[in-house]
Amino acid sequence: MSVILLGYHNMGCRALKVLTELGIEVPAVFTHKDSSNENVWFDSLADLARASGISCYFPEDVNQKEWVDLIRSLEPDIILSCYFRQMIKQEILDAPRIAAVNLHGSLLPKYRGRCPVNWQLVFGEKKSGVTLHHMVLKADAGDIVGQKAVDVDERDTALSLFKKLEDAAEEVLREYIPKLLDGTAPRIKQDHSQATYFGGRRPEDGKIQWNWDAQRIYNLVRAVTWPYPGAFAMLGDKKIYIWDAEPLPERDLNCLAGTVMQDGKDIFVQTGGGCLRIISASLEPRPSEEEALPAEIRKDGLVLE
Repeated sequence: MSVILLGYHNMGCRALKVLTELGIEVPAVFTHKDSSNENVWFDSLADLARASGISCYFPEDVNQKEWVDLIRSLEPDIILSCYFRQMIKQEILDAPRIAAVNLHGSLLPKYRGRCPVNWQLVFGEKKSGVTLHHMVLKADAGDIVGQKAVDVDERDTALSLFKKLEDAAEEVLREYIPKLLDGTAPRIKQDHSQATYFGGRRPEDGKIQWNWDAQRIYNLVRAVTWPYPGAFAMLGDKKIYIWDAEPLPERDLNCLAGTVMQDGKDIFVQTGGGCLRIISASLEPRPSEEEALPAEIRKDGLVLE
């Protein structure tokens, strides 16, 4: 039995780890080269594959004929996609003997598409999870093989939630890949009427709108805090990055949204509903090691935009 892995990121590494521990042959790994424009905080699937003596390829478009032909020639039983960033076309979906499946970082049919971990925090979800599903031409719309839910804590960030999902992914893959191989895996149709879909996020999407309520702003902060690009506000032509905060929905400073107020060592900003206590902020696009708040915002009556 063999599984070709199309993957990237920690999820791809976890998938290869599970396949190896299950004693399943992995004739090839297809992954991506790291981008110089991206903060690469995650592990390298390419390095892990090479250390395991597995052939590793970096297709710019895996759907091109040379890659389709290679995949077919390897005669896989399963193709497994784990955080692979290219849409897979029908020729590859038809290549494996048993199934082409994908691991997605949400409880489908909710949060189909890109950046599901970040989006779930943006919208303040209390439950998250992973879904192993059959791949079809429409993103994340195929029949479900298995799911594993996790709780989302109020202080979870995208990084801490991602780590929870990595553990959940291992459990799902360890349980259901063998079932796919022996023909005992379930196949459950998604309720497409309940589907939600979200696209990729850009650094500029981290701009704080101070007329939002404090909880909504906090959800954005924790969804994009380090190692992601960060939530930010403008002070003139400077960006103030907010890396950590506490929403205080019952506290009102009775001033314009975006106004900064200081109470002893604490800094608060008025929002459209309640206020936000700033715990960590910087003028640079990463948290300062000391987590000291910039002097620029330690001024009563200052208004952030």
